[in-house]
Amino acid sequence: MNLKLLKRFVEVILLCLLITDSFLVFSQKKNYKIHTVAFYNLENLFDTINDPNKFDEYSPIMELKTDKTIIYNKKVTNMARVLADIGKDETKKSPVIIGLSEVENKKVVKDVISHSLLRHQNYGIVHFNSPDARGIDVALLYKKEFFTPTQTSSHELRIYDNKTQKRIFTRDQLLVSGMLENDKIHIIVNHWPSRRGGEAKSRPKRVAAAKLTKHLVDSLQIKDPYANIVIMGDFNDNPNNASFKKVLKSKSNREKIGLKGIYNPFENYFKKGLGTTAYRDSWSLFDQILVTKPLIETEDYSSFKYYKSGIYNKQYVIQNTGKYKGYPFKSWSNGFTNGFSDHFPVYLFLIKEVKK
Repeated sequence: MNLKLLKRFVEVILLCLLITDSFLVFSQKKNYKIHTVAFYNLENLFDTINDPNKFDEYSPIMELKTDKTIIYNKKVTNMARVLADIGKDETKKSPVIIGLSEVENKKVVKDVISHSLLRHQNYGIVHFNSPDARGIDVALLYKKEFFTPTQTSSHELRIYDNKTQKRIFTRDQLLVSGMLENDKIHIIVNHWPSRRGGEAKSRPKRVAAAKLTKHLVDSLQIKDPYANIVIMGDFNDNPNNASFKKVLKSKSNREKIGLKGIYNPFENYFKKGLGTTAYRDSWSLFDQILVTKPLIETEDYSSFKYYKSGIYNKQYVIQNTGKYKGYPFKSWSNGFTNGFSDHFPVYLFLIKEVKK
């Protein structure tokens, strides 16, 4: 074989190898669909109507002397803007499932999803009136195209004042079970009791709330140990507090979670000094989303699995000036600020392989 023929032969072999290698890489490439699951404390989203059965007259908007309707509409617009944006950079769409807290009633939630920024998304609402003294509730939004509720329930948290033994009326916990496309999933939406009176003094209330959440998780896992459960909310506790570590027994290390265990990705954020709300220059990570073990088992993506989580702290939801610079840009401070909330939203992504 002469030199020219040998050179040509080598070129052909190399080309064949290159084509074969490219085909293998292409054939191994997988496609995934991705959905955002989010939670947001809407910071006192009250309407302008005084309800005689609630203490809603103490809400910030009811304390305004004028322009209540104008300010209410601005507040609704700001809430819709954030909800439309969460996860959009990655998925190009708004979240499929959103838990909400600090909403007065179903009407204010309807006003948010009816806004032009969200109207076309066709969200459904799950909401129950809670016995909370101030009249604030939790709720769940879901895109009807992707999620179908099959069972919904509201669960009372019964706690009592240590001194008077009078019942303290607080938010119910919302449990929604349904089908995320073809996958069954359960969502628990929380807004645990606040730290009013101090963290230590109020701690038993949140421990009691954690026990109710654990009871709901246990009841689901008794029926199905492999239940896909998402626990979200404003917990008014950090990931390292007793309510999480001793009651829910949540962990940040995925490798150490047993069959019925709970994974808390936000514990690692907290260890890094990150938070969702700030007070006196100290950050707390009260807003979190946790998942049960089946959602973090990544050997098979034929059903939706946890991918990653985050805190939504884009620049526009951050206070840029004044003594609260760097804090969440809250709505209320001696009147309406045209801000958003005193909490940052949190989110996670669920992904699933798309078969060709």
